[in-house]
Amino acid sequence: MVIGDRYELDDLPLGQGGMGAVYGGHDRRLDRKVAVKFLRFPGGHDEELERRFIREARILARLEHPGAPVLYDFGTYDQRLFQVMQFIEGVTVADLVSEYGPLPVPWAAVIAAQACAVLTAAHALSICHRDLKPTNLMLCPDGSVKVLDFGLAMLRESDGAQFTRVGQILGTPAYMSPEQIQRGVAGPKSDLYALGCVLHEMLTGKPLFTGPTEYAVFDKQVKERPPSVPDVPAELARLVAELLEKDPENRPADASALYERLQPFAVELPMLPGFLHPPAVPSPGRMYARMVGRVL
Repeated sequence: MVIGDRYELDDLPLGQGGMGAVYGGHDRRLDRKVAVKFLRFPGGHDEELERRFIREARILARLEHPGAPVLYDFGTYDQRLFQVMQFIEGVTVADLVSEYGPLPVPWAAVIAAQACAVLTAAHALSICHRDLKPTNLMLCPDGSVKVLDFGLAMLRESDGAQFTRVGQILGTPAYMSPEQIQRGVAGPKSDLYALGCVLHEMLTGKPLFTGPTEYAVFDKQVKERPPSVPDVPAELARLVAELLEKDPENRPADASALYERLQPFAVELPMLPGFLHPPAVPSPGRMYARMVGRVL
């Protein structure tokens, strides 16, 4: 299938979510690989889903960061909205943990710290992701991390308005903060809670809270004290516990502060065979980042 007289799509989708299906494709005009995300309506046309899809495109267009996918184009084909984005090679953190098991502490810290860098940029623009989880974090072959799927993201209003309609719960139960579940509202510290759930999962190899139903997971997120992370440095275990505090005020101040606290653990990274390029393969992105890091 060819859309917009230029984007030639693969036959099968790369993945499907609650709001859209993503296809690999080729931009004939610029001769490059792309990812094309179509909005889909599981239960018939839904204006709220349509608004969310358009909002996601506008957020991606505003969020310029190496750790977020680049939006190339946006349009309509056969009465269906679509986004054309940068095609990202890599493996999701969910697949990484599934295959590898608990990650080495340095890698868990590096992945979480890179997510913090993206969240810092997003929060500075009053953008809250609201759906941070292992399937939305992509580890690329050079070791860089991309934060994906801003479909539930919201632009925070200057007057502190709610991020969702009253009574509406949006997100993934295993990574939702208590305030999202109880009050249907979210802020930057809600993203930190979600990242805490991801960090806990990377260090233990299994989701923090599970249950037979969404409501059982909701109940644990709100009421149950998270188990401590075994076999990691005590300071890191304390940091994870702080991220998972039920009261947002007891979590780290912001994503930038969390980044600084993760840095001491992001050292002496072991190789991850099968997931990363060998050291002999140069990484232009890493080369660039090292020089930027030396600029005062």
